[in-house]
Amino acid sequence: MKNSKVFTLIISGLLLVLFIITTTSNKPKETPAIIIVKSVKKINTEFGIDTSAVVKQIHSVKRNETLSKILLKYKTPYNKIYQAQILSKNLFDLRKIIYGHKYYSYSSTDNSNSLQYFVYEISPIDYLVINFKDTVSVDLIHKKIVLKKKIVSGVIKNSLYMSLAEQNVDPGLVINLSEIYAWQIDFYRIMEGDKYKVIYEEKYVDDKPVGINKIIGAEFFHRKENYYAINYKTNNKNEYYDEKGNSLQKTFLKAPIKFSRISSRFTYRRFHPVQKRYKAHLGTDYAAPQGTPIHAVGDGIIITAAYSKYNGRYIKVKHNGTYSTQYLHMYKIASGIRPGVKVKQGQIIGYVGHTGLARGNHVCFRFWKNGQQVNPLKQKIPASKPIVKKYLDDFNRLKEKIITELKNIDFVENNNTSTASL
Repeated sequence: MKNSKVFTLIISGLLLVLFIITTTSNKPKETPAIIIVKSVKKINTEFGIDTSAVVKQIHSVKRNETLSKILLKYKTPYNKIYQAQILSKNLFDLRKIIYGHKYYSYSSTDNSNSLQYFVYEISPIDYLVINFKDTVSVDLIHKKIVLKKKIVSGVIKNSLYMSLAEQNVDPGLVINLSEIYAWQIDFYRIMEGDKYKVIYEEKYVDDKPVGINKIIGAEFFHRKENYYAINYKTNNKNEYYDEKGNSLQKTFLKAPIKFSRISSRFTYRRFHPVQKRYKAHLGTDYAAPQGTPIHAVGDGIIITAAYSKYNGRYIKVKHNGTYSTQYLHMYKIASGIRPGVKVKQGQIIGYVGHTGLARGNHVCFRFWKNGQQVNPLKQKIPASKPIVKKYLDDFNRLKEKIITELKNIDFVENNNTSTASL
Protein backbone atom coordinates (compact mmCIF):
# COMPACT_ATOMS: atom_id res chain seq x y z
CA MET A 1 0.00 0.00 0.00
CA LYS A 2 2.80 2.28 1.01
CA ASN A 3 4.72 1.50 -2.21
CA SER A 4 1.71 2.36 -4.33
CA LYS A 5 1.52 5.84 -2.72
CA VAL A 6 5.19 6.55 -3.51
CA PHE A 7 4.70 5.38 -7.06
CA THR A 8 1.70 7.72 -7.45
CA LEU A 9 3.76 10.72 -6.18
CA ILE A 10 6.60 10.02 -8.63
CA ILE A 11 4.19 9.79 -11.55
CA SER A 12 2.50 13.05 -10.50
CA GLY A 13 5.87 14.84 -10.33
CA LEU A 14 6.90 13.62 -13.74
CA LEU A 15 3.60 14.78 -15.24
CA LEU A 16 4.08 18.26 -13.69
CA VAL A 17 7.58 18.61 -15.14
CA LEU A 18 6.31 17.49 -18.54
CA PHE A 19 3.50 20.09 -18.36
CA ILE A 20 5.93 22.92 -17.53
CA ILE A 21 8.30 21.98 -20.37
CA THR A 22 5.45 21.71 -22.86
CA THR A 23 3.94 25.06 -21.79
CA THR A 24 7.28 26.86 -21.94
CA SER A 25 8.15 25.49 -25.39
CA ASN A 26 4.80 26.62 -26.80
CA LYS A 27 5.19 30.20 -25.46
CA PRO A 28 6.04 32.70 -28.24
CA LYS A 29 9.68 33.80 -28.15
CA GLU A 30 10.40 37.56 -27.54
CA THR A 31 12.07 39.34 -30.46
CA PRO A 32 15.34 40.98 -29.35
CA ALA A 33 15.49 44.82 -29.67
CA ILE A 34 17.19 46.08 -32.87
CA ILE A 35 19.31 49.30 -32.64
CA ILE A 36 19.53 51.12 -35.97
CA VAL A 37 22.64 53.33 -36.37
CA LYS A 38 22.46 55.84 -39.21
CA SER A 39 25.78 56.83 -40.78
CA VAL A 40 26.15 60.62 -40.99
CA LYS A 41 28.20 61.89 -43.91
CA LYS A 42 30.49 64.75 -42.95
CA ILE A 43 30.10 67.66 -45.39
CA ASN A 44 33.10 69.92 -45.93
CA THR A 45 32.03 73.42 -46.85
CA GLU A 46 33.79 76.59 -48.01
CA PHE A 47 31.85 79.80 -48.49
CA GLY A 48 28.69 77.71 -48.04
CA ILE A 49 29.74 75.36 -50.89
CA ASP A 50 29.76 71.54 -50.47
CA THR A 51 33.33 70.85 -51.61
CA SER A 52 32.84 67.07 -51.67
CA ALA A 53 30.77 67.35 -54.85
CA VAL A 54 33.02 69.65 -56.88
CA VAL A 55 36.58 70.05 -58.16
CA LYS A 56 38.29 73.07 -56.61
CA GLN A 57 41.03 75.21 -58.15
CA ILE A 58 42.77 78.34 -56.85
CA HIS A 59 44.25 81.00 -59.12
CA SER A 60 45.27 84.68 -59.02
CA VAL A 61 44.11 87.47 -61.30
CA LYS A 62 46.70 88.14 -64.01
CA ARG A 63 47.63 91.51 -65.48
CA ASN A 64 44.92 93.00 -67.71
CA GLU A 65 42.65 90.04 -66.92
CA THR A 66 38.92 90.75 -66.70
CA LEU A 67 36.14 88.71 -65.14
CA SER A 68 34.82 87.79 -68.59
CA LYS A 69 38.21 86.46 -69.69
CA ILE A 70 38.45 84.32 -66.56
CA LEU A 71 34.92 82.91 -66.80
CA LEU A 72 35.17 82.18 -70.51
CA LYS A 73 38.11 79.85 -69.75
CA TYR A 74 35.55 77.75 -67.87
CA LYS A 75 33.15 77.90 -70.86
CA THR A 76 30.62 79.93 -68.87
CA PRO A 77 27.80 81.16 -71.15
CA TYR A 78 27.79 84.90 -71.93
CA ASN A 79 24.26 85.33 -70.58
CA LYS A 80 25.30 83.94 -67.19
CA ILE A 81 28.35 86.21 -67.05
CA TYR A 82 26.11 89.18 -67.79
CA GLN A 83 23.63 88.13 -65.08
CA ALA A 84 26.46 87.81 -62.54
CA GLN A 85 27.70 91.32 -63.33
CA ILE A 86 24.21 92.79 -62.95
CA LEU A 87 23.44 90.93 -59.70
CA SER A 88 26.77 91.86 -58.09
CA LYS A 89 26.50 95.56 -58.97
CA ASN A 90 25.32 96.65 -55.51
CA LEU A 91 27.77 94.32 -53.74
CA PHE A 92 30.99 94.70 -55.70
CA ASP A 93 31.84 96.06 -59.15
CA LEU A 94 33.30 93.05 -60.96
CA ARG A 95 34.90 95.37 -63.49
CA LYS A 96 37.33 96.32 -60.73
CA ILE A 97 38.93 92.98 -59.98
CA ILE A 98 42.54 93.56 -58.95
CA TYR A 99 45.74 92.02 -60.25
CA GLY A 100 47.14 89.47 -57.80
CA HIS A 101 43.89 88.84 -55.90
CA LYS A 102 42.92 85.20 -55.53
CA TYR A 103 39.84 83.54 -57.00
CA TYR A 104 38.41 80.03 -56.51
CA SER A 105 36.62 77.91 -59.10
CA TYR A 106 34.42 74.93 -58.20
CA SER A 107 33.56 72.71 -61.20
CA SER A 108 31.34 69.66 -61.54
CA THR A 109 32.87 66.18 -61.23
CA ASP A 110 31.19 64.78 -64.36
CA ASN A 111 32.51 64.88 -67.91
CA SER A 112 31.08 68.35 -68.57
CA ASN A 113 33.39 69.88 -65.92
CA SER A 114 31.04 72.89 -65.89
CA LEU A 115 31.65 75.79 -63.52
CA GLN A 116 29.34 75.53 -60.52
CA TYR A 117 30.66 78.32 -58.27
CA PHE A 118 33.11 81.18 -58.61
CA VAL A 119 34.54 83.02 -55.57
CA TYR A 120 36.53 86.26 -55.80
CA GLU A 121 38.65 87.49 -52.88
CA ILE A 122 37.84 91.18 -52.46
CA SER A 123 39.93 91.27 -49.28
CA PRO A 124 41.11 88.73 -46.67
CA ILE A 125 37.72 89.34 -45.01
CA ASP A 126 35.26 89.85 -47.89
CA TYR A 127 34.52 87.34 -50.67
CA LEU A 128 32.04 87.49 -53.55
CA VAL A 129 30.40 84.11 -54.23
CA ILE A 130 28.69 83.54 -57.61
CA ASN A 131 26.48 80.48 -57.99
CA PHE A 132 26.36 79.29 -61.61
CA LYS A 133 24.87 75.89 -60.75
CA ASP A 134 21.23 76.55 -61.55
CA THR A 135 19.79 80.04 -61.47
CA VAL A 136 22.61 82.57 -61.18
CA SER A 137 22.85 84.13 -57.71
CA VAL A 138 25.44 86.29 -55.95
CA ASP A 139 26.33 86.61 -52.25
CA LEU A 140 28.84 88.64 -50.29
CA ILE A 141 30.51 86.47 -47.63
CA HIS A 142 32.34 87.95 -44.64
CA LYS A 143 34.82 85.74 -42.84
CA LYS A 144 34.74 85.80 -39.05
CA ILE A 145 37.05 88.42 -37.55
CA VAL A 146 38.74 87.84 -34.20
CA LEU A 147 40.15 90.91 -32.42
CA LYS A 148 43.33 90.54 -30.40
CA LYS A 149 44.54 93.22 -28.02
CA LYS A 150 48.27 93.96 -28.36
CA ILE A 151 50.97 96.33 -27.17
CA VAL A 152 54.08 97.71 -28.81
CA SER A 153 56.65 100.25 -27.73
CA GLY A 154 59.95 101.53 -28.97
CA VAL A 155 62.68 104.15 -29.13
CA ILE A 156 63.14 105.62 -32.60
CA LYS A 157 66.62 105.43 -34.13
CA ASN A 158 65.83 106.03 -37.80
CA SER A 159 62.08 106.33 -38.36
CA LEU A 160 58.81 105.21 -36.83
CA TYR A 161 58.27 102.88 -39.79
CA MET A 162 61.66 101.20 -39.30
CA SER A 163 61.16 100.92 -35.56
CA LEU A 164 57.84 99.10 -35.98
CA ALA A 165 59.12 97.01 -38.90
CA GLU A 166 61.91 95.68 -36.68
CA GLN A 167 59.21 94.39 -34.35
CA ASN A 168 57.19 92.77 -37.17
CA VAL A 169 54.25 95.10 -36.60
CA ASP A 170 51.67 95.69 -39.34
CA PRO A 171 52.71 98.86 -41.29
CA GLY A 172 49.07 99.97 -41.01
CA LEU A 173 49.83 100.97 -37.42
CA VAL A 174 52.16 103.68 -38.74
CA ILE A 175 49.35 105.10 -40.86
CA ASN A 176 46.91 105.01 -37.94
CA LEU A 177 49.36 106.78 -35.64
CA SER A 178 50.17 109.42 -38.25
CA GLU A 179 46.46 110.14 -38.74
CA ILE A 180 45.70 110.27 -35.00
CA TYR A 181 48.65 112.58 -34.26
CA ALA A 182 48.47 114.50 -37.54
CA TRP A 183 47.64 117.70 -35.64
CA GLN A 184 50.23 117.38 -32.84
CA ILE A 185 53.33 115.74 -34.32
CA ASP A 186 55.20 116.60 -37.48
CA PHE A 187 56.07 113.10 -38.66
CA TYR A 188 58.57 114.56 -41.13
CA ARG A 189 60.58 115.91 -38.19
CA ILE A 190 60.63 112.91 -35.85
CA MET A 191 63.94 112.88 -33.98
CA GLU A 192 66.24 110.09 -32.90
CA GLY A 193 65.27 109.27 -29.33
CA ASP A 194 61.55 109.95 -29.75
CA LYS A 195 59.56 107.19 -28.02
CA TYR A 196 56.15 105.58 -28.33
CA LYS A 197 53.84 103.15 -26.56
CA VAL A 198 50.70 101.84 -28.23
CA ILE A 199 47.80 99.64 -27.09
CA TYR A 200 45.85 98.47 -30.13
CA GLU A 201 43.53 95.85 -31.59
CA GLU A 202 44.60 93.70 -34.53
CA LYS A 203 42.16 91.81 -36.76
CA TYR A 204 42.64 88.09 -37.40
CA VAL A 205 40.93 85.83 -39.96
CA ASP A 206 41.64 82.10 -39.89
CA ASP A 207 44.25 82.88 -37.21
CA LYS A 208 46.16 85.17 -39.60
CA PRO A 209 46.57 88.95 -39.05
CA VAL A 210 44.70 91.01 -41.66
CA GLY A 211 45.05 94.57 -40.41
CA ILE A 212 44.70 97.03 -37.57
CA ASN A 213 41.22 97.49 -36.12
CA LYS A 214 41.86 100.51 -33.91
CA ILE A 215 44.30 102.11 -31.50
CA ILE A 216 42.94 101.99 -27.94
CA GLY A 217 45.49 104.30 -26.41
CA ALA A 218 48.94 105.70 -27.19
CA GLU A 219 51.71 107.78 -25.71
CA PHE A 220 54.20 109.55 -27.97
CA PHE A 221 57.26 111.30 -26.54
CA HIS A 222 58.30 113.87 -29.16
CA ARG A 223 60.66 116.84 -28.77
CA LYS A 224 60.64 116.60 -24.96
CA GLU A 225 56.84 116.54 -24.75
CA ASN A 226 54.41 113.70 -24.03
CA TYR A 227 51.38 113.36 -26.27
CA TYR A 228 48.57 111.03 -25.18
CA ALA A 229 45.83 109.66 -27.43
CA ILE A 230 42.76 108.11 -25.78
CA ASN A 231 40.13 106.43 -27.93
CA TYR A 232 36.63 107.36 -26.75
CA LYS A 233 33.38 106.59 -28.55
CA THR A 234 30.45 109.02 -28.56
CA ASN A 235 27.46 109.00 -30.90
CA ASN A 236 28.79 105.77 -32.49
CA LYS A 237 31.98 107.51 -33.57
CA ASN A 238 35.50 106.74 -32.33
CA GLU A 239 37.56 109.86 -31.69
CA TYR A 240 40.85 110.60 -29.96
CA TYR A 241 41.43 112.95 -27.06
CA ASP A 242 44.37 114.01 -24.91
CA GLU A 243 44.56 113.47 -21.15
CA LYS A 244 42.59 116.69 -20.57
CA GLY A 245 39.70 115.64 -22.80
CA ASN A 246 40.64 117.93 -25.71
CA SER A 247 40.14 116.51 -29.19
CA LEU A 248 43.33 115.65 -31.05
CA GLN A 249 41.68 116.70 -34.28
CA LYS A 250 42.51 120.30 -35.06
CA THR A 251 41.42 122.63 -37.80
CA PHE A 252 44.18 121.59 -40.24
CA LEU A 253 46.26 118.55 -41.11
CA LYS A 254 50.01 118.99 -40.68
CA ALA A 255 50.72 118.10 -44.31
CA PRO A 256 48.75 117.66 -47.57
CA ILE A 257 50.27 114.25 -48.44
CA LYS A 258 51.11 111.11 -46.47
CA PHE A 259 54.57 109.65 -46.00
CA SER A 260 56.85 111.73 -48.13
CA ARG A 261 59.71 114.01 -47.16
CA ILE A 262 60.17 117.76 -46.95
CA SER A 263 62.54 118.69 -49.76
CA SER A 264 62.45 122.44 -49.13
CA ARG A 265 61.16 124.48 -46.19
CA PHE A 266 59.60 127.90 -45.78
CA THR A 267 62.38 130.50 -46.00
CA TYR A 268 62.96 134.09 -47.06
CA ARG A 269 66.18 133.11 -48.79
CA ARG A 270 66.63 129.96 -50.86
CA PHE A 271 68.71 129.14 -53.92
CA HIS A 272 66.17 128.32 -56.62
CA PRO A 273 67.17 125.07 -58.43
CA VAL A 274 65.76 126.22 -61.79
CA GLN A 275 66.33 129.99 -61.80
CA LYS A 276 69.78 129.57 -60.18
CA ARG A 277 69.42 132.54 -57.87
CA TYR A 278 68.49 133.28 -54.27
CA LYS A 279 64.89 134.25 -53.58
CA ALA A 280 62.17 133.76 -50.97
CA HIS A 281 60.42 130.41 -50.86
CA LEU A 282 57.18 131.04 -49.01
CA GLY A 283 56.00 127.46 -49.04
CA THR A 284 56.90 123.95 -47.89
CA ASP A 285 57.82 121.39 -50.56
CA TYR A 286 56.81 117.76 -49.99
CA ALA A 287 58.59 115.39 -52.38
CA ALA A 288 56.66 112.30 -53.46
CA PRO A 289 56.22 110.11 -56.57
CA GLN A 290 54.14 111.43 -59.44
CA GLY A 291 50.47 110.66 -58.92
CA THR A 292 50.60 110.63 -55.10
CA PRO A 293 47.22 111.96 -53.82
CA ILE A 294 47.18 115.51 -52.43
CA HIS A 295 44.64 116.11 -49.63
CA ALA A 296 42.91 119.31 -48.53
CA VAL A 297 44.31 120.09 -45.07
CA GLY A 298 40.96 121.45 -43.89
CA ASP A 299 37.33 122.07 -44.82
CA GLY A 300 36.83 124.94 -47.26
CA ILE A 301 35.79 126.21 -50.68
CA ILE A 302 37.88 126.02 -53.85
CA ILE A 303 38.56 129.58 -55.02
CA THR A 304 41.12 128.74 -57.74
CA ALA A 305 41.79 125.63 -59.83
CA ALA A 306 43.96 126.64 -62.76
CA TYR A 307 47.28 126.49 -64.61
CA SER A 308 49.97 129.17 -64.67
CA LYS A 309 53.51 129.41 -66.05
CA TYR A 310 55.22 129.27 -62.67
CA ASN A 311 52.73 127.44 -60.44
CA GLY A 312 51.81 124.79 -62.99
CA ARG A 313 48.47 123.17 -62.15
CA TYR A 314 47.43 124.49 -58.77
CA ILE A 315 44.53 124.90 -56.38
CA LYS A 316 43.73 127.45 -53.71
CA VAL A 317 41.28 126.74 -50.89
CA LYS A 318 39.64 129.33 -48.62
CA HIS A 319 38.97 127.74 -45.22
CA ASN A 320 37.47 130.72 -43.38
CA GLY A 321 37.96 134.47 -43.00
CA THR A 322 41.45 133.91 -41.58
CA TYR A 323 43.06 130.95 -43.34
CA SER A 324 43.65 129.85 -46.95
CA THR A 325 45.94 127.20 -48.45
CA GLN A 326 47.47 126.63 -51.88
CA TYR A 327 48.85 123.50 -53.62
CA LEU A 328 51.24 123.96 -56.56
CA HIS A 329 52.86 121.93 -59.40
CA MET A 330 50.14 119.27 -59.62
CA TYR A 331 50.35 116.54 -62.21
CA LYS A 332 46.56 116.54 -62.35
CA ILE A 333 43.68 118.26 -60.57
CA ALA A 334 41.18 115.77 -59.14
CA SER A 335 37.90 115.21 -60.96
CA GLY A 336 35.13 117.60 -59.89
CA ILE A 337 37.51 120.12 -58.28
CA ARG A 338 36.68 123.60 -59.57
CA PRO A 339 36.00 127.09 -58.13
CA GLY A 340 32.97 127.16 -55.83
CA VAL A 341 33.16 123.47 -54.86
CA LYS A 342 33.19 122.67 -51.12
CA VAL A 343 35.87 120.25 -49.95
CA LYS A 344 36.32 118.33 -46.72
CA GLN A 345 39.45 117.83 -44.66
CA GLY A 346 41.40 114.89 -46.09
CA GLN A 347 39.58 114.94 -49.45
CA ILE A 348 41.77 114.28 -52.50
CA ILE A 349 42.02 117.48 -54.56
CA GLY A 350 44.87 116.61 -56.90
CA TYR A 351 47.98 114.53 -57.58
CA VAL A 352 51.69 115.22 -57.19
CA GLY A 353 53.62 116.27 -60.31
CA HIS A 354 56.18 118.83 -61.45
CA THR A 355 54.24 121.19 -63.73
CA GLY A 356 55.26 124.86 -63.95
CA LEU A 357 58.62 126.08 -62.69
CA ALA A 358 59.61 122.92 -60.84
CA ARG A 359 62.28 120.27 -60.85
CA GLY A 360 61.28 116.86 -59.54
CA ASN A 361 57.89 115.64 -58.39
CA HIS A 362 56.57 117.47 -55.33
CA VAL A 363 53.75 119.67 -54.06
CA CYS A 364 54.56 123.17 -52.88
CA PHE A 365 52.18 123.80 -49.98
CA ARG A 366 51.44 127.44 -49.14
CA PHE A 367 49.58 128.75 -46.12
CA TRP A 368 47.88 132.15 -45.70
CA LYS A 369 46.84 133.76 -42.41
CA ASN A 370 45.00 137.07 -42.64
CA GLY A 371 46.21 137.52 -46.20
CA GLN A 372 49.90 136.91 -45.42
CA GLN A 373 51.91 133.81 -46.32
CA VAL A 374 53.23 132.20 -43.15
CA ASN A 375 55.08 129.04 -42.18
CA PRO A 376 52.33 126.44 -41.49
CA LEU A 377 54.64 124.35 -39.28
CA LYS A 378 54.91 127.22 -36.79
CA GLN A 379 51.22 128.02 -36.49
CA LYS A 380 49.40 127.33 -33.23
CA ILE A 381 46.01 126.02 -34.35
CA PRO A 382 43.34 125.71 -31.63
CA ALA A 383 41.87 122.26 -30.94
CA SER A 384 38.35 121.37 -32.03
CA LYS A 385 35.54 120.46 -29.62
CA PRO A 386 36.53 118.80 -26.30
CA ILE A 387 34.63 115.96 -24.59
CA VAL A 388 30.99 116.90 -23.97
CA LYS A 389 30.43 117.57 -20.26
CA LYS A 390 27.90 114.75 -19.79
CA TYR A 391 30.53 112.21 -20.93
CA LEU A 392 33.41 113.67 -18.94
CA ASP A 393 33.19 111.39 -15.87
CA ASP A 394 32.99 108.28 -18.03
CA PHE A 395 35.90 109.50 -20.17
CA ASN A 396 38.04 110.20 -17.10
CA ARG A 397 37.52 106.66 -15.81
CA LEU A 398 38.55 105.20 -19.16
CA LYS A 399 41.48 107.63 -19.45
CA GLU A 400 42.88 106.63 -16.05
CA LYS A 401 42.66 102.94 -16.96
CA ILE A 402 44.44 103.42 -20.31
CA ILE A 403 47.14 105.74 -18.97
CA THR A 404 47.84 103.27 -16.15
CA GLU A 405 48.26 100.51 -18.74
CA LEU A 406 50.60 102.71 -20.80
CA LYS A 407 52.75 103.57 -17.76
CA ASN A 408 53.19 99.86 -17.06
CA ILE A 409 54.70 99.32 -20.53
CA ASP A 410 58.48 99.58 -20.82
CA PHE A 411 60.08 101.22 -23.84
CA VAL A 412 61.65 98.55 -26.08
CA GLU A 413 65.06 99.49 -27.46
CA ASN A 414 66.31 96.16 -28.82
CA ASN A 415 65.85 95.32 -32.48
CA ASN A 416 63.64 92.46 -33.66
CA THR A 417 61.55 92.38 -30.48
CA SER A 418 58.10 90.90 -31.02
CA THR A 419 54.95 92.54 -29.74
CA ALA A 420 53.23 90.98 -26.74
CA SER A 421 49.53 90.32 -26.35
CA LEU A 422 47.84 91.78 -23.30
